[in-house]
Amino acid sequence: MKKLALLTICLMILLTGCGKKSPDDLISKFEKNVNNAKSYTLKGNMEILSNEETYTYSLEANYLKDNYYKVTLVNQTNNHEQIILKNNDGVYVVTPTLNKSFKFQSEWPDSSSQAYILSSLLKDIKKTEKPTLEEIEKGYALKTTVNYPNNSELTYQKIYFDKDMNLEKVEVYNTEDIATIKVVFTKIDLKSKVSAEDFALENIIDMSANNSENNTEKDKNQETNSNDNTTTNTDPNKYSTCPNEECDTKTSNILDSIIYPLYIPSETYLSNSEKVDTDDGNRVILTFAGDKNFVLIEEVANIADDFEIIPVYGDPIMLSDTIAAKSANSMYWTSNNVSYYLTSNDLSTEEMVTIAESLGNTTSVAATK
Repeated sequence: MKKLALLTICLMILLTGCGKKSPDDLISKFEKNVNNAKSYTLKGNMEILSNEETYTYSLEANYLKDNYYKVTLVNQTNNHEQIILKNNDGVYVVTPTLNKSFKFQSEWPDSSSQAYILSSLLKDIKKTEKPTLEEIEKGYALKTTVNYPNNSELTYQKIYFDKDMNLEKVEVYNTEDIATIKVVFTKIDLKSKVSAEDFALENIIDMSANNSENNTEKDKNQETNSNDNTTTNTDPNKYSTCPNEECDTKTSNILDSIIYPLYIPSETYLSNSEKVDTDDGNRVILTFAGDKNFVLIEEVANIADDFEIIPVYGDPIMLSDTIAAKSANSMYWTSNNVSYYLTSNDLSTEEMVTIAESLGNTTSVAATK
């Protein structure tokens, strides 16, 4: 009878506990998978919600123990590709279409949360005092805090796993409980056959050069086969590097309108706007004065003849539609074929990001004086 009672109790425990996992169970298995992975490849899609617009990227993240990372992001709207690379030489943000790279003295990816880096997700989990686990229809959702020093609106994330504890997606939420970053993984290979050569900058440069040559040849073939000689500017910002095909390929001109920020800090106003000629075309210089002085420079992005590496002491920062290079008191980025340079001794990094995100095709400004 005692054996039968003991067997019944054990059976009840198994039945009632079947399929249920605690946060500790989930964290332990995820930590083991991450720490045991000597290399991995993640593929998927990322959505960023900003100012009621959604920006979609395809992404591929590669890792090789101990300090090699390569994240390729392609904006699905304009096919703008950028690569964040970390190897023993430093951290780079490579923009193949401009034949250019920034080199950082940076702690990336450890400097902030990264929804597509496994070690970053694990760090967020372990830094959360009491991560909560929700059992959902197809698996589990683990809620943790996040660390986005340049965006205080982002406060927590949900990491989704299937019933077998395999990572499926990550959602990062703001203070209004809106998911502003979503990463959905389509492939996770924890035994990826990547090598150190895959993380060498010179190999990425060579690959970019080959792709550029192929694209140039493709464009020439398309031009030869086309009977339509009409040039149409489809860029919503009305920028062109060669209007009516009557200028040199190195000439850049800003057309029709200046792009103004829709956000300007309070008690700050546009004090001066001017266009200046340069060797490659012209640029616009906007000067803002008041409580938060800053200067914003705009010009059409130019492709360097030879691959250019620009040193920066700072961090790469993810904006909605591009990756910016942030130093102590300035930020540089390229969006929709326009290069922006923002500098200020008064603005915080978060304020710089807000200004950058607010730039749009408009001729109005928040305040003038």
